[in-house]
Amino acid sequence: MGHWILNGNVYDPESKQITKQHVFIDNGKVSRIVAESDLPDTAGHEVTEAAGKLVTAGLIDMHVHLREPGFEHKETIATGARSAVKGGFTTIACMPNTRPVIDKPETLEFVYSQAKAAGLAKVLSYGCITKNELGRELTDFSALKQAGAIGFTDDGVGVQNAQMMKDAMRLAASLGLPIVAHCEDDTLVEGASVTDGAFARKHGLKGIPNESEAIHVGRDVLLAEATGVHYHVCHVSTEQSVRLIRQAKQVGVKVTAEVCPHHLLLSDEDIPGMDANWKMNPPLRSPRDVKAMIEALEDGTIDMIVTDHAPHSEEEKAKGMDLAPFGIVGLETAFPLLYTKFVKSGRWTLGFLLDRMTVKPADAFGLHAGRLKPGAAADVTIIDLDVEREVNPELFASKGRNTPFTGWKLNGWPVWTMVDGKVVWRESNE
Repeated sequence: MGHWILNGNVYDPESKQITKQHVFIDNGKVSRIVAESDLPDTAGHEVTEAAGKLVTAGLIDMHVHLREPGFEHKETIATGARSAVKGGFTTIACMPNTRPVIDKPETLEFVYSQAKAAGLAKVLSYGCITKNELGRELTDFSALKQAGAIGFTDDGVGVQNAQMMKDAMRLAASLGLPIVAHCEDDTLVEGASVTDGAFARKHGLKGIPNESEAIHVGRDVLLAEATGVHYHVCHVSTEQSVRLIRQAKQVGVKVTAEVCPHHLLLSDEDIPGMDANWKMNPPLRSPRDVKAMIEALEDGTIDMIVTDHAPHSEEEKAKGMDLAPFGIVGLETAFPLLYTKFVKSGRWTLGFLLDRMTVKPADAFGLHAGRLKPGAAADVTIIDLDVEREVNPELFASKGRNTPFTGWKLNGWPVWTMVDGKVVWRESNE
């Protein structure tokens, strides 16, 4: 038995067109996409009526924190994957700063077994660059690759030693896998919780300067040039980083970069007070940096959008701006936030946004995903662009409630998600 999705506004990333069509799913694959006028025979098949809603390849997020193993009070692989499919994401890539960290094949295999048991989003995982993310000794890259690692990162901390990073890049390049870098010079950020800007000065806080990120970006693009590795920059937030990435791309360095919704939408001037739901790393930067992020995404310097979904418990976040952990959740709000801010306002086309959440991450990381076409895996998301809702953390599928966007009125909410031909979430399940 197949599955027809009828009367959807189907996005085609090749033509950049959105056309009313019917999509037929069979054996976990997209089988046919036919014109609205070619009314299909649906007898004997499941039918989903998309009724003018957007139908697209499932969204891809190459940077999430699922917290398991070790921090299951914040999130589990199952709750994180459920949050993903509710947000329209069908493929997510999790970071290895768990406890234990993902620096051995058996920990990676545990993550994949939990993801398979959950049966929701497709979960990919990075392995650590260094053992225990301590920056002292490289992990066994080859063994981690064999166990399914899609790249190497010490996300959560920057690799402080340049020789260690160069050795890592050389080894990753020999295996054909990327180095994915959290760029932060520890000597410039100790004891700081917000950016070095207006908010920090107003509240007498030590600030995280822009150069703490950009110094590592500059170092690493030079090392990437020397080693030939695919170097990917996590959660870019500063104008200086953008300048360095842009220059590196111009001279042919194999560098890609990502940006989070909050760094496109908020600056430190928006922080209402000492509320740790506004505390993330990298921190919210200046309005000038926000402008630079938007322009860098638009001109291709930054390749893709990720959420850096980082759930924490309410007790942890209640410790305040100084003591609370960094991070906010993002999987369930990412698309509505960006659609409302940039597409509804007319700054971006819908295709521009979709490409940076599907095609661009798939192409950068060599994934067989991100395009809705015959023969592709049936990873499909249906999105209602018209309905307006408020962000309500109490309704999140994630265990995390830590968001600065509570109460925002947004359009563009995912209502139905399919992974490999199986409907894994629909709004009526709520």
